[in-house]
Amino acid sequence: MASKIGCLLAFTALLKASLAWGPVPATSSRIRRVRCQLGATDLAMSANLHGQNSCFLPLKQLDQDYFAPRIIQIAGAYPGLTREEFFAVTSEPAPDVGQWSYDFSDPDGPQMGTVAVEGSPQVHDCEDPVVLIAEHPSLGVPLPDELENPVDLVVVVDRALKNFAERKFLVLDIPGQEGVHIGAYPTKSDLPSDATILGQVELVQIPWLPSMKPTKSGFMEVDEYF
Repeated sequence: MASKIGCLLAFTALLKASLAWGPVPATSSRIRRVRCQLGATDLAMSANLHGQNSCFLPLKQLDQDYFAPRIIQIAGAYPGLTREEFFAVTSEPAPDVGQWSYDFSDPDGPQMGTVAVEGSPQVHDCEDPVVLIAEHPSLGVPLPDELENPVDLVVVVDRALKNFAERKFLVLDIPGQEGVHIGAYPTKSDLPSDATILGQVELVQIPWLPSMKPTKSGFMEVDEYF
C-alpha cells in the first residue's frame, strides 16, 4: 500500500509539473481502464527510470506541425458497396497536430478493418472520413500493363462533404442502380437529377509494386506517374 501511495504522489507531482508547460493531451477512458487492468502503478521499484544509472530511453519528441497517420475504418470494397455499408462505420476525430491517437477495434462493430493513412493536412481536415478499397480499373486509374490482376487502392472519402463540386470525385447513391458509385462531373447539370451525394473523395493511395518504375530515380519527371 505504501508503494502505491508513493507512486500516486510521484504521479501527482509530475502532473503538476507538466501543467506548468501547457495543457495535457486528453487521455481516453479506455486507455485509463487498460492502465488500471495492467497495474500501471505497480512499478518494480528496483528498476531504473530514464536518466538513472546511465539508462536512457530512445526519446523522440514530435514537431509542433507533425501530422500523424490517421487510422480510418474501412467501409467495404468498391464497386458493390451499398449505401447502408457506406454509413455503417464510424469515424474518429483526427489527432491534434503534434500528437497521435489510439485505435481500439470493436469486435461487435460493422467495420471490416482499419488502415493507417499517411498524415497530411488534407487527411487531417477530413471531418467524417471513411476508406473504400477499390480496384484500380473501377476508378480509371492507369497502371502498368504488366499487371495482370486489379490492384487495390485506398480511397479516403469525407462523408461530411455532400455538396456538388465541379470535377471533384463524388460518392453517389443513384436510385435503380446497385451499390454506390464514384464519379466526377464537369457541371452540376451533368449530375443525375435523382442522385444523392454521400461524400467526396479526398485522397487515393496507390501502392508501389515491383513492376512499377522506381519512385526515387532522382528525376521528378521519371518518378511521377500522375
